[in-house]
Amino acid sequence: MKVLSLKQPFAELVVSGKKTIELRNWNTNFRGRFLVHASKIPNYEWMEKFGFSDLPVGKIVGVVELSSVKEYRSDLEHGADRYKHLADSSWGRYGFVLEDAKRIDGPSVNGKLNFWGLDYEI
Repeated sequence: MKVLSLKQPFAELVVSGKKTIELRNWNTNFRGRFLVHASKIPNYEWMEKFGFSDLPVGKIVGVVELSSVKEYRSDLEHGADRYKHLADSSWGRYGFVLEDAKRIDGPSVNGKLNFWGLDYEI
């Protein structure tokens, strides 16, 4: 199954349904369900900003559907979706639109860049 690694607290925000667009600087043709991997090293600044002190890292934490990709062509467009991606335009101009997020207690694994494959069934 495809996997995407995200730093905490972003992995938590995705699997809890609070973050429904994941920003990236690269586009993808992939559509479908993928596993959410919480990277080993969290973003401590954003952990504090969102009020988290301890979240799982280095493991699969959820599954979500990538339904479409939005390309932001202006800061105005980007800002209109801020409540969905929770960041500013420096995080990326491609918004991976996410649906049907579910939390799972998956295995501990090392992450990788971009989408990557893992032999794991839900």
